[in-house]
Amino acid sequence: MVGVILGLVVGAGVILLVMGLGKRFARVAVPGLVDLPGGAWMVGGGLGVVTVLGVAGWLRCASGASDGTRMARGLHAVGTAVCCAAAFGPFFLLLSGLPGRNCRSESCAYIPGTGSALLAYVLSAGLVGWSVHRWTSARAAERAVLERERVRRLRKKGKGRSRAARQG
Repeated sequence: MVGVILGLVVGAGVILLVMGLGKRFARVAVPGLVDLPGGAWMVGGGLGVVTVLGVAGWLRCASGASDGTRMARGLHAVGTAVCCAAAFGPFFLLLSGLPGRNCRSESCAYIPGTGSALLAYVLSAGLVGWSVHRWTSARAAERAVLERERVRRLRKKGKGRSRAARQG
């Protein structure tokens, strides 16, 4: 029982440490990103595309379980973790540039340009995600039509029926 409680306390401490370091990193990185050529809108749009690519990679990695060696399973897990970080990281990076709630110190003040970068992020992630969804849905529908056509041709030749139906 003591081991479980100690594990929970240490785990919570590690999670809080990682979240605090992530927020500190974002507080340093966001002003530099917003000052890049193209400004906050370009940064938000680029991070939105990174999120969509991360989600696509994450879904691809998570759907296929690796049945290979221990090394292959480890690389598969690392790839899934990287895609998950690419999916959620940009959102939390931009979100940490917004003003902190109930905080009056300089460490949680608003970083200029973060709001417009977040708006551009949401718009680009939504539009690119919607277009990727439409494209993959159209490809799936096309594959279904081709499969139905293939089955129809086989049935027309008599190969899609049972043996009793072909003879009788």
